[in-house]
Amino acid sequence: MRSVIRTVFLVLLILLNFSASAFSAQKKIVPDNPQSFSDWVNDLKAEALTKGISEATFDEAFVGVEPNPKVIRLDRHQPEFTQTYYQYISKRVSQTRIKNGRIKVAENAKVLKTVSDAIGVQQRFIAGIWGMETNYGSYSGDHNVIRSLVTLAYDMRRPKYFRTQLIKALSILQEGHVTIDNFKGSWAGAMGQGQFMPSSFFAYAYDFDGDGKKDIWNNTADVFGSIANYLKEHGWQSEHTWGRQVMLPKDVDGLWEKVRQTEDVKYCRRALKDHSRQFTMAEWQEMGLRTIYGSDLPTVADPDFKASLIMLAGPDGPAFLTYKNFRAILSYNCSNFYALGVSLLAEELK
Repeated sequence: MRSVIRTVFLVLLILLNFSASAFSAQKKIVPDNPQSFSDWVNDLKAEALTKGISEATFDEAFVGVEPNPKVIRLDRHQPEFTQTYYQYISKRVSQTRIKNGRIKVAENAKVLKTVSDAIGVQQRFIAGIWGMETNYGSYSGDHNVIRSLVTLAYDMRRPKYFRTQLIKALSILQEGHVTIDNFKGSWAGAMGQGQFMPSSFFAYAYDFDGDGKKDIWNNTADVFGSIANYLKEHGWQSEHTWGRQVMLPKDVDGLWEKVRQTEDVKYCRRALKDHSRQFTMAEWQEMGLRTIYGSDLPTVADPDFKASLIMLAGPDGPAFLTYKNFRAILSYNCSNFYALGVSLLAEELK
């Protein structure tokens, strides 16, 4: 009898601990802001009105809006930072995505070529981002963009950035680019088939067909033009690719100690801190790197052309030399997993 009682007590204790942990976890997904939400909204409204947002637009956008706990949870557990290299790449550069991508590229061959020729970004990279962001336009998100941005702006992790995005989103509504009912996107507020944040919409969205609208939601010419324009404006070089997988010399640790980053990285730090310093292809060749086929690295006429080394799965995993175009992809999403996923997908869509 005592044994049964002891067992029941232990089970109850475990359940109580689990409940307490669940309650604690639930508390953690609530936006961390000492100011009440209603006061915060009032302050935001005053700011928005000074920046040209009408009271009618603001009030319409905020009907029934309150912080979304799911958005906070997703923000805390982004796959680029919670998955391993193999988990991330195998899911996002799957055979299904490659197969569907080849079909979609063929269906949109004419407009892809027109955009590529006009802007100077290879078709496969436009399609690679399109596929990575929204599975070739099949899913661009069903979250209320205003509510998502409100949640992240009210939260204290990156309030300044998302407050700016929120004001920009209100401007998109104000200018009539989209209706409030159709203003859907990702949990983080990214919009359309290319998943542009509101500030990127105003900076890089491209009216490619010249109809007076930057329709990144439904117009494939504008979708492709906007993706290509974004990359071009971030230094894309049409005469080069993203990088290449390489073979390393036997002394991998010694090589890394020689080339590792020693300076403080200021731009896209969470990704570029894991890159080596940049060297020319001739210098990498001299340090013992070769193509995955064992041949010499390609020679490049430009003496300023440099590459950095990444080993995202550790010294025993695949190694890649990344070029300037890889950094342009990082500007789209500052994650090495993401940029490599786009790059590898693009190679399959050649």
